[in-house]
Amino acid sequence: MSPFLDVRSFVQMAQEEDLFVILRPGPYICSEWDFGGMPSFLLRDHTMQVRTYYEGFRTPAAAFFDQLLPKLVDLQFSRGGAIIAVQVENEYGHFGYGKEPRDILYLEFLRDNLAANEFDESLFFTSDSPVQTQDLGSIPGVLMTANFKSGVTENLNELKRLQPDRPLMVMEFWTGWFDHWLLDLHVTWAPDKFAVALESILQHNASVNMYMFIGGTSFGFMAGSNTVDIWPHYTPDVSSYDYDAVLTEAGDYTEKYTLAKQVLANYNPLEGIVDHPDRPPQRPKVAYEANPVTEYIDLTSLLSKIPSTESNEGPISMELLPINNQSGQAHGYVAYTTHVYLSYNNSTIQIRGHVRDMAQVLVDGVVITQPYHEITDISNFGFWNAYDKEMQLTGHDRVSEVTILVENLGRINYGEPHKYNQQKGLWEGPVLIDGVEIEDWLIHPLEFKPDFVTSLTGWTPFTGSPPRPGIYHSSLYLEEEPQDTWVDMREWNKGVVFVNGFNLGRYWHVGPTKTLYLPAPLLQKGLNAVVVFEAVHSAKEVRFATFHTVLNPCQSRLYVNIEQIL
Repeated sequence: MSPFLDVRSFVQMAQEEDLFVILRPGPYICSEWDFGGMPSFLLRDHTMQVRTYYEGFRTPAAAFFDQLLPKLVDLQFSRGGAIIAVQVENEYGHFGYGKEPRDILYLEFLRDNLAANEFDESLFFTSDSPVQTQDLGSIPGVLMTANFKSGVTENLNELKRLQPDRPLMVMEFWTGWFDHWLLDLHVTWAPDKFAVALESILQHNASVNMYMFIGGTSFGFMAGSNTVDIWPHYTPDVSSYDYDAVLTEAGDYTEKYTLAKQVLANYNPLEGIVDHPDRPPQRPKVAYEANPVTEYIDLTSLLSKIPSTESNEGPISMELLPINNQSGQAHGYVAYTTHVYLSYNNSTIQIRGHVRDMAQVLVDGVVITQPYHEITDISNFGFWNAYDKEMQLTGHDRVSEVTILVENLGRINYGEPHKYNQQKGLWEGPVLIDGVEIEDWLIHPLEFKPDFVTSLTGWTPFTGSPPRPGIYHSSLYLEEEPQDTWVDMREWNKGVVFVNGFNLGRYWHVGPTKTLYLPAPLLQKGLNAVVVFEAVHSAKEVRFATFHTVLNPCQSRLYVNIEQIL
């Protein structure tokens, strides 16, 4: 994600465009981001207590602030910059769903650290949903703000009751919502209801920040997940963060945009809100010609290119691998390989505990687990809902190579404290073959960093896809300047797409999203490499589209109330 990490330049760019900035520096941000934006190396500490005064969390949080904040301190509004507000913590009242006790020492630690880095305390705020959490996420003397979509009057009245002498601010007015894998609809919110809620906020003389004003993309492996107290329990987020927002993922205008302008014009005396003559044109979109898959590398060959870790104490989580300067593996897939005698048609494998989050078992390079077909499958062997599941292995009365490929679908980014303790891979319990615990494993981290993807060698000409994991190569040649497009993955099954080494995110045929947004700056005039890691069965070509393709909301049969649940 390094191309996007120059936060100082971003704030300066906002000021050049005559915009103000609300700074929400973390270390926890939620934002449906993997682990709420916190680094996965925290999970190497088995006693970790995130978002508390626990020293193991407090120390790296302070180190993060001490690196980040000096880059921004002179960009505060009080010093002539664009930053008009600074969040101390995000929805801390929901950390435990509004139950006491709150860790006031932790909240004061964050406030004091911001102040010690010369940030103006008059700019500080916290944000919560007042009706649900009252003042549990607040800090004495710090402005409380509200997050909600509906219930405008109830939340603002409660906020006024909690701090009667302070201005009202809706820090997150939720203009839409996000999507989960396996949810057979794209979540939307009717534009007319959005407009009524926005007008109600302004009628209360409250300031408002629309979340989201423009939808975005959780590129790479950065999409997080949520949990619910009902089946299916774990609900991973899609890579698209279009959010049914005021502007789309690609920055296009929507009906909500027109309505927002009309509502704001009724309450803002500034001219030009509705009929500004210089509205930027929408960027053109192009459905480039489909290009064939030309080469591939199978999983066995791919793993041979990756340094491995030996474990003689059973499988360990990706976070505990001794790589990346002892910070472990953050994202991607992890492969566990062992060699064991398998009898003909009588051997079994059992994974104790849960898989985090999906697993495929290969015997001598052949996949023997069943891919996803229907929603009830996620309680079967290899899926996150399965517990202590067993399946039969196909053997040949000889020593065979058994590989378990596990995908991290995203760490939990919101909820009660215990839900943040989610390492990825195999770690909850041992793996047993024919009832015997297997202790010796060779572990390969498939992180798919850009340098690794762009430097792959040993490609084999593609003549058709075997039903097993592999990485596939295609190309896109552009004679003209690049334009925005979407990679259309409707003919593929499940995996990740890389363009010129950049990870666009995950795709999965189950939806609701069927495409991956590819903005023009990620392309170049001339030859562009399109690489796909496919876990099940590839298509023969890579296609493109001019719009974001999702399942029709009218097709919804399952989880129709999941937005209310979450």
